[in-house]
Amino acid sequence: MSERPSDVAEMRELYTKPGHLIRRAHQLATALFAEECGELTPVQYAALWAIAAQPGIDATRVSALIAFDRSTIGDVLERLEGKGWIRRETSPTDRRVKLLYVTEEGSTVLRTVAPAVERVQARLLQPLSPDERSELIRLLARLVGLEQAVEAPRREAPTSGVERLRRA
Repeated sequence: MSERPSDVAEMRELYTKPGHLIRRAHQLATALFAEECGELTPVQYAALWAIAAQPGIDATRVSALIAFDRSTIGDVLERLEGKGWIRRETSPTDRRVKLLYVTEEGSTVLRTVAPAVERVQARLLQPLSPDERSELIRLLARLVGLEQAVEAPRREAPTSGVERLRRA
């Protein structure tokens, strides 16, 4: 939907609110993800990624790592398990805790979807210059308290997520 110049002027106060702009950016990111990745949702992808990165993780830790509500992460994990992408095992030290592992099929999904996820990121950031892209990522990470996580990989090794998945 395109705004008329008078619409923009009338709506400037709303259009300059960070929360509104973040919501619109989220809508765009979610729509692009659905278009590129089909049945896999962004939350499912994040959970699958976290479990692959930390085999034997529990649901509480997954919810913390991906910043998703603890009360609804179970539904996400049930869907992933139902698709055969993860498996749950009872912890040997605490029978109440289920440890999560990505299955071979889940690993294949992560490898297969990796190019589509990269396309989403490229399409989302396409209007920005390379310097603006880096700055946006840095500022968003700072806004959500992940600036150290974003900065650390640059200082350590230039391994992309796709490269890590290819080695898995």
